[in-house]
Amino acid sequence: MKKILALAFLLLLIEITHAQKAMLPQSKHKFIVIAHRGDHVDVPENTIAAYENAIKHEADYVEIDLRTTKDSVLVIMHDATMDRMTNGKGKVSDFTFADLRKLNVIDKRKDSSEKYPIPTFEEVLKTCRNKIHIYLDFKDASVMQSYKAIKKYGMEKQVIVYINSEEQYKDWRKLVPAMPLMLSMPDTIKNANQLKFFLAQYPLELLDGDYSDYTPEILKAAKAAGKTVWPDIQSASENLNWDKSLELGFTGLQTDHPKALIDYLKKKGLR
Repeated sequence: MKKILALAFLLLLIEITHAQKAMLPQSKHKFIVIAHRGDHVDVPENTIAAYENAIKHEADYVEIDLRTTKDSVLVIMHDATMDRMTNGKGKVSDFTFADLRKLNVIDKRKDSSEKYPIPTFEEVLKTCRNKIHIYLDFKDASVMQSYKAIKKYGMEKQVIVYINSEEQYKDWRKLVPAMPLMLSMPDTIKNANQLKFFLAQYPLELLDGDYSDYTPEILKAAKAAGKTVWPDIQSASENLNWDKSLELGFTGLQTDHPKALIDYLKKKGLR
């Protein structure tokens, strides 16, 4: 009887572990295009307008940057301060949401009377739900509060999380083990053995980092370990490096020019 109970417990444990295994969101495209801070070629970064452009141009993911206001509202802003992107100054974490909402994201490339409010995380989830996946750059937020919002909009299978610290990694793995996690490959990694050592310390689903940090050997080792690699290529002249990235064997890129990259991939028969 004890052996039967022990076997049943073991099977249950295996079932739970399997159920919690992190799986990447399903995509209809073989080559993944990630719109860095949304498609912000014609509108400011990290605005609802930028995310709507990414949806319109058929990107697979929007990359967003999550932060928390003084009164614990989850909002989107890349920098820790408001200075670069808004008509305000100071830390995001020092503003209440009501005060933050009085500010606007500025389009510094052109004179425009159009208003771009700083989005809340819930507004982004509502915009993206069933239309595009979210690449969540987890800057400064509560894991449980963030996941509660993700669940509220039924987007548990539409999100991956980019980790910025060891503490964040541990919290997501402990509290939401089924969430796919991404880390940047450290620039100290120069060969396959060093990558294997890193992956043994931090089991994860995806790798990021600059595309130029990857050699054929390192990329091959990552794929052999079952890791998806979607590096950053974003820059004003990134199109000059798209051919090289395909030759290396990447299956996704984070870009500042999602529409142009998608048009390029279509011409290559990869979209």
